[in-house]
Amino acid sequence: MSKPSDKYAQKALNRIDILRSHLSDVKAPAGRLTKLSRSLRGRKAIVTGAGSGMGRETAKVLADEGVQVAVLDLDEGRVKAVVDEINAVHPTCAKGWVCDVADRSRVKQVCKEVIEVFGGLDILVNNAGISVGGGAFDEDGSFETRWDKTVDINLTALVIFIRACVPALLKSDAARIVNIASTEHFVTGPGNAAYSATKSAVTGLTRSFAVELGKYQNITVNTICPGAIITDMTARISPELKESYAKRRVPMRRYADPEEVAQMTVNICLPASSYLNGTTIPVDGGMTIRHT
Repeated sequence: MSKPSDKYAQKALNRIDILRSHLSDVKAPAGRLTKLSRSLRGRKAIVTGAGSGMGRETAKVLADEGVQVAVLDLDEGRVKAVVDEINAVHPTCAKGWVCDVADRSRVKQVCKEVIEVFGGLDILVNNAGISVGGGAFDEDGSFETRWDKTVDINLTALVIFIRACVPALLKSDAARIVNIASTEHFVTGPGNAAYSATKSAVTGLTRSFAVELGKYQNITVNTICPGAIITDMTARISPELKESYAKRRVPMRRYADPEEVAQMTVNICLPASSYLNGTTIPVDGGMTIRHT
């Protein structure tokens, strides 16, 4: 049998290195049995649409875990309210920025400012979104205006934020990008074409960036798909319709509190969630699995 060439020998060694656990040389901290950290203390995060609902709860959960949080929202009053609420319990933990996520130059400016003020970035939660309706029989001008606005906020803004933040995120040892989509990715209803289309597109966007950035080993990109949640977006639905829908479609027979979604979002951000990448996770009480 002839001796293998150096080229093939090196390929074999590289293969062995790939199959070897990247934790092989890592020791568990003193007093612990496991190696991967479940602590977020000292991390730095941006949360968009953080003035209310799931964004607000996500900012609060992150702050409770010791994360320095940039609270971004279009509404200045809401930004101040959330920052004050967080800092009353965790002094100097939160800072606020008024940001229209549809304004690309403003998004880039805010990302630059946050990274400079915080001295880096570890977590980006793309939560901001709108649902303004629009279907096959709406007047052209109205439909197209709503379509363009929804695409700008629900999809394009995520791309601008990710691209603006990636250089800083790549310097983190455990960077996380979480994009908030919707169970409209799995199921949908009539008369809300732009919302359904953009939320489905977010999952594709997540997969694309997850594949592209995966080779850097330190950054993951995932999607959360909330189901029936008590937020400003669902406030216009009557209590009777909410109750009827929950009993008919949700196995847990209720709407979720926004904190229940926020907790899952923050779980994805843990350093220990290091091999979760490119996933789409429904947080919906089992809604999307129910057949009858």
